[in-house]
Amino acid sequence: MSFIPEDTADVGCYQLSCPTLPLAIYRELAAHLRQVPGVEVDLLPQKSQKFDYYQSQVGGLSIHCGEVTTVQERKRVNQILTFYQHRYGKIEN
Repeated sequence: MSFIPEDTADVGCYQLSCPTLPLAIYRELAAHLRQVPGVEVDLLPQKSQKFDYYQSQVGGLSIHCGEVTTVQERKRVNQILTFYQHRYGKIEN
């Protein structure tokens, strides 16, 4: 599964979300992704006005791959995202 394109060196910003992922896990995932050179990650705010205990407090992730991000680094990002998807549920674009 590929969340971000691996076969391009184009600058790209990708937004992903997992509605049931807890805030702590979003932060952990962001920390792991930030370890990949050329990758910047921001947490997106939750847009829902109603609190639901079973929904995440975060709206998603914004992942920015710069021009210097290599194919190997993009593959690493996809590997990290795939790990979290298998462990915590579907991650959507």
